[in-house]
Amino acid sequence: MALAGIEIRYLVNQISNLTKDYYVSNIYSVTKDSLLFKFHHPEKQDVMLMLSTFGFWQSSVKIEPIEQNRLLKRLRSDLLRLKLTKIEQIGAERIVYLTFAGFDKEFIIIGEFFSDGNVILCNNEMKILALLHSIDVRHRTLKVGMQYVAPPQNGLNIFKININDLLELRSADISCAKWVGRSLGLPTKYVDEIFRRSNIDTNLKGAELQEEQIKTLFDTITTLVRDVTEGNHDPIIINNEKMDVLPIKIETNSSNVTAVPTFMEGLDKTFTENILEKGKTIQSTGIDKEITELEHKLEEQDKAISVVKEKSSEIAKVAKYLQQMNSSGIISLDDHRVKDMLSKVNVIIIKEKGISKLKIQDAKIEFNIKSSLPAIASSLFNESKRQSNAIESIEQLKKQTEKRIAKLAKKAENAANNVSYSEVKKKNWFERYRWFYTSDGLLAIGGRDSSSNSSIIRKHLEKNDLVFHADIFGSPFFILKNGKGAPSASLNEIAHATVCFSRAWREAMYGLSAYWVNPEQVKKAAPSGQFLPKGSFTIDGQRNFVRVSTMRLAVGLIQHDDDIILSCGPPEPIKKNSIGYVVIEPSGSELVDTAKKIKIEFLKMREEITKTINLDDFVRVLPAGKSNIVESKINLDE
Repeated sequence: MALAGIEIRYLVNQISNLTKDYYVSNIYSVTKDSLLFKFHHPEKQDVMLMLSTFGFWQSSVKIEPIEQNRLLKRLRSDLLRLKLTKIEQIGAERIVYLTFAGFDKEFIIIGEFFSDGNVILCNNEMKILALLHSIDVRHRTLKVGMQYVAPPQNGLNIFKININDLLELRSADISCAKWVGRSLGLPTKYVDEIFRRSNIDTNLKGAELQEEQIKTLFDTITTLVRDVTEGNHDPIIINNEKMDVLPIKIETNSSNVTAVPTFMEGLDKTFTENILEKGKTIQSTGIDKEITELEHKLEEQDKAISVVKEKSSEIAKVAKYLQQMNSSGIISLDDHRVKDMLSKVNVIIIKEKGISKLKIQDAKIEFNIKSSLPAIASSLFNESKRQSNAIESIEQLKKQTEKRIAKLAKKAENAANNVSYSEVKKKNWFERYRWFYTSDGLLAIGGRDSSSNSSIIRKHLEKNDLVFHADIFGSPFFILKNGKGAPSASLNEIAHATVCFSRAWREAMYGLSAYWVNPEQVKKAAPSGQFLPKGSFTIDGQRNFVRVSTMRLAVGLIQHDDDIILSCGPPEPIKKNSIGYVVIEPSGSELVDTAKKIKIEFLKMREEITKTINLDDFVRVLPAGKSNIVESKINLDE
């Protein structure tokens, strides 16, 4: 299916609101035509946005890479950490501009969602920096280094039409439905619905319409466009040969119509299934080609067996005929009667380079003209037997071919199944931060950066909490929720986490301390005449220090309500609360490599659960810097 211009206008409005104040956290390759953007906000749920040559939409799944996308490296280089500041549609065209800005940089991604589609990266002067498909046609050329030029706009802008625009219908010599579709850029499904609602025959010529009918058409078009663009939806999926999703109900001949909660969810379901099916085809294409070649080989082997069987049978038949000839008194092939008698069984005697041969079908069998008929018949029986033995060899080769085909078919099935995806789960509010439950069951949350440091203090600090900070520059704040009067074990665990998630981990600095204070000791404003960087606060009064003697953290799979989520914290509480865990220390592998190794360990323990967790989630829970695995275990009693 292809998106209509009016549908794109709705998506532009929705996604603009959805991604306001979000920045690009990561970009993933899905196929050569599709990319997945991960947008992050320090206080809200992450947003996954799929951008493809056929549209853009909020995605509820993360599809593992099927093909490499040629733009991925460049987009990551230019857009990571930038905010999506503006999304706009060009008139009513199927073209969208996405503007990314930050750090004194600005880039524009252009999505062209018509024909074969295109994704184009430009600078703020609309100079093309990278694109999926170069174009050189009559009205425009798109290449790296050139200025972006949009295609010529055809027809009317459906968002700006007035009744006078539609009055031009009366001078059209084509059907009124065709005129509306072409002039307003509407697909047939919407045109038919407009005329159905207007109670006007689609086959009428424009000149046959009355002014009142044109007014009815105008009102119907205006209402339909408003319903689609403003979200007055009753979305459905139509399951024909190809799935189609519409934001509004229309009259359809299909009996296979399914309601969906929102148009965006319908798009996600439809487009994602299309991508997954394409992915399965891509993954198995090479194997399918090999299977086809082997199946052709199998046909040739069957044909060879049939030919050899027939040849063997014919040779044996001739041998028996020679025996009959001998019984009738003919003792040699030199006998003048032989030629006519052999012709009755389609056998002739030929000479090649002075050697006598019996030509039986396409087989040429040497014989000694002076030999007796019984001797020649015996020789033919031997040849027939040799041909039969060849059949056994071909059948053995055939069995090998069949086994190879079966093996490849299984491989193709596995390759198709390897096109995997995981659902983008809605996270608990505390998962936006570093978090874990202490051994006493108390929730601890910590900052990841200056923004989240600021957020936990300004938005989540309450009077019964305790605030922790390491005695080092570059430390997060941690809050122990309802921590007043908490056992010493919980205090020690929060202090341990605060130090481990500080700069101390990256630099492998041992022997540090953390301290805790009460909420009222944390001052959010800088002293008079001073400046506090974002995420920084001043502390008044006594600090309660806790020495941290070790530097270890554990990553665990934690049961929370009906879900399994990742947590990272001091080993003891993680071991106690998890169904499986991995313990790490500073130094060793880089962050992403460590995350991959930890995921592998969890796959060994709990494969089905771990397969649903993205690698990004593992990266996100780890401390900044290098780490190495020192222990891993599954808790079988959970």
